[in-house]
Amino acid sequence: MSRTLDRVRKLLAKAEGTDNEHERETFMAAATALMAKYGISAVAEPSPRGPGNRVVTVGDPWAREKARLVYLVAEALRCRPVLIGKGDGGQRVHVFGFAADLERADLLATSLLLQMASGLARVPAPPEGVRAYRRSWMLGFTDEVYRLLSAAESKAAATGTPGTALVLADRRAEVEQAVAEVYPKIRRSVPRMSGDGYRDGVSAARRADLARPAVR
Repeated sequence: MSRTLDRVRKLLAKAEGTDNEHERETFMAAATALMAKYGISAVAEPSPRGPGNRVVTVGDPWAREKARLVYLVAEALRCRPVLIGKGDGGQRVHVFGFAADLERADLLATSLLLQMASGLARVPAPPEGVRAYRRSWMLGFTDEVYRLLSAAESKAAATGTPGTALVLADRRAEVEQAVAEVYPKIRRSVPRMSGDGYRDGVSAARRADLARPAVR
């Protein structure tokens, strides 16, 4: 299993290090396919310790937008994130989940944060309303990443052995219980958005090509 994640890390590093869109799409497609396969394989292995958790802190600039990306990547990969606000020099996200899913979420969020930053830097912003445009671009990027990752995870789960859906449901219940013990009262919020960059951010996320890979 660790060998699979090593391959994923190398593919993500290549995706982060290239300005060639075709190469980046190829690397991200391969990394996402391996990531999904790793996650489903881990479901078949017993986890005597149950779900764990970790706190992720992201700093400025755009700390809230970065935290939202971390949150939605974790949620798409079967973790349960909680936004807990400022602390330790940035915005914090408390992520609950089983070990393999926590590791997957950490790897992918780290890479996508870098890709979001580099993608935003390459996009020419309008002469007026630059901040609003950039924020809406990041929101669009994040929403599309979440949609594509969720679709890829659903496809991977469908290829699992009989009983995979039941195991996933049991694990989800365990994770929710772990969250409830720490945060008995949670409210969800929807970010306010202004600016015209949302659709451009969606397009940039699609170029990461996270939806195409399917686990054979």
